[in-house]
Amino acid sequence: MSGDAANPGRRRFLTLATTAVGAVGTGFVLVPFISSMQPSAKARAAGAPVRADISKLEEGQMIRVKWRGKPVWIVNRTAAMLETVSALDSAVSDPASAESIQPDYARNEYRSIRPEILVLVGICTHLGCSPTFRPDVSPADLGKDWKGGFFCPCHGSKFDLAGRVYAGVPAPTNLPVPPHRYLSDDEILIGDDGEIA
Repeated sequence: MSGDAANPGRRRFLTLATTAVGAVGTGFVLVPFISSMQPSAKARAAGAPVRADISKLEEGQMIRVKWRGKPVWIVNRTAAMLETVSALDSAVSDPASAESIQPDYARNEYRSIRPEILVLVGICTHLGCSPTFRPDVSPADLGKDWKGGFFCPCHGSKFDLAGRVYAGVPAPTNLPVPPHRYLSDDEILIGDDGEIA
């Protein structure tokens, strides 16, 4: 017998060393494989919350931000605009927003946390077009019940200044309210509502 075959300590050392090198090699092979299952930075950013600065948003104006590839509208409603919301309960198909998508904290008359600030996903619930902001009151082309809001030129859907859909138009539900919260009086975080209940 040779000296190597008769030395069990050396055999044990070689077995352990080979096992350790194999384990390290397996780790090097698995790390890229497991990493490839994680979403890319671009994919993570696409679903990440976005901040919106509303410090310069004047009464009656709207700004747009992009969240998850969708337009989000932020409207600073005037007192006159807020008055039209309750006045249109009989003209909209879901005045209490019972069939619409919005967080519980926006399930109120104005569909918002603060009455004057409206936050909506700007995609028509009919076929996904983007309506236009039409704050003008009573233009002849939009009908006698029109008090300002959002008009979808693709198929004629109309939404009031709370994003509620008018009755008798193609859109089936109100415009969605995304999850959001205020970081300060001048900044909104869209896509994360934190502790709000």
